[in-house]
Order: sequence, then structure tokens, then C-alpha cells
Amino acid sequence: MTKIISYNLNGIRSALSKGLMEWIKATDPDVLCFQEIKAQPEQLDLTLFEKAGYHHYWYPAQKKGYSGVAIFSKLMPDKIEYGCGISIYDMEGRVIRADYGDVSILSVYHPSGSSGEERQQFKMQWLADFQKYIDGLKKIRPKLIICGDYNICHQAIDIHNPKGNANSSGFLPEEREWLDQFMKSGFIDSFRHFNTEPHHYSWWSYRANSRAKNLGWRIDYNLVSNNLQKKMKRSAILSVAKHSDHCPVLLEIDL
Repeated sequence: MTKIISYNLNGIRSALSKGLMEWIKATDPDVLCFQEIKAQPEQLDLTLFEKAGYHHYWYPAQKKGYSGVAIFSKLMPDKIEYGCGISIYDMEGRVIRADYGDVSILSVYHPSGSSGEERQQFKMQWLADFQKYIDGLKKIRPKLIICGDYNICHQAIDIHNPKGNANSSGFLPEEREWLDQFMKSGFIDSFRHFNTEPHHYSWWSYRANSRAKNLGWRIDYNLVSNNLQKKMKRSAILSVAKHSDHCPVLLEIDL
């Protein structure tokens, strides 16, 4: 059984100061897909991860302290692919891919559009380009597990206040429609495959004591190719882990 965890850390250095390493050792995932590492590897003591048994691959943003993705893996991947081949996204460190046999695991950090109209337009362009990138990738690597912070709540069940957030970036009709179509293009929302209950979220604002009140958004996903559906065994949101404003999302799959 392969245990995969996706986790937006909102800064790996900050998360490490809040006990991330102890949590990793206790949880013992096979593959960790991190987003928003907000660091260059040379800013960290990498022996910490190696002593815990992980090969580690980093794709930081060019801008210091911003964005960036990483994959930590107990099993040595056959290949690591850095970026998606589109420079405006690759300079922001948004995609890294690890290949294991005929299965590929991606850690992806989708842009947020919440800072204003310009970034919202950037996000919508990214979504269109990301769909094309994945459509192309599927032709050569059809078995995909796309982990990450999508910065979109798919349905009303995935957000604490759907009416109040109807015009909020992350819950706009066009974003939700994109995610719907993306899933219909060949992917399973692994968490919803196993759990149809409301009030499960993966991100909470730091404002207004939102996390304590569970006023959250489910924007972090492990999306699994339809051709791997029978291999999925379990999915969970690990909301007790508190190293970030996000929490980890787990997928157990028989690879």
C-alpha cells in the first residue's frame, strides 16, 4: 500500500518550527507532495529529511519566499520532471512530477486569484493551459495522481458559506466549472469517492478564529486517473495537523 500525502505548508521553514518533522516521522507517508514551500533547499538542513528516509526534489519559485513545490519520496523515482514547460508558470515553481513505473505523481500549486483582477486573469489562463498540459501528458503517462492545492472549491458542500462566497475567487462559477470539466476529462476526486459528508475542509482563514469554528474551504485534492480507480483504498483529510493554514490530505492506493 502506498500512502501519499499532499500538503500546502505555507512556508516549510515555518512548518518545521511547528513540529512538521515529528509529524512526518509519526505519519510515515511514502510520498509527500508539498506546495508553497516558500524556500530554496539551500536554506534548510536537508539531512533532516534524509535521516527520515526521504529522497527530496525541490522546485522553488525564482522569487524568494514565494510559492514553490516539492516531492519527498521513500522510494527513488525513475524520473523527476521539473515544471510544465511554460516559463511564466515555471518561474513560479508550480509543478513537479515523479514517475514510478507506469504511474506519475504530481505536486501542483494552482495560482490564487484573491489578490485582484490581474491575478484572477492569470489563474484562468493557467487553468486553460494546465488542462492542455495534462491532456498532452496523459498521452505518454496515462496513469496520473495529481496532488495539490487547486485553490478552487468544487461544490457547495466544499465551502462553509457558499452563498456568501458566490463572488469570491476560489468559488467563482467559471472556476468550479473548470474543475468539474477537468474531473470529467478523466479524474476522480479521491476524497469524495470515499466520503460524501459535509463540513470537511482543508484550508481555513487565519482571521476570525475560522479553524476553531471549522469555517473552511476544501481546496486541496488528490485527483486520480479513472484507470487507477480500483487501486484506491482510502482517502482522508488530516485536519488535526496544524503546521499551516492548510491541512494535509491523504490518499492510500495500491500501486
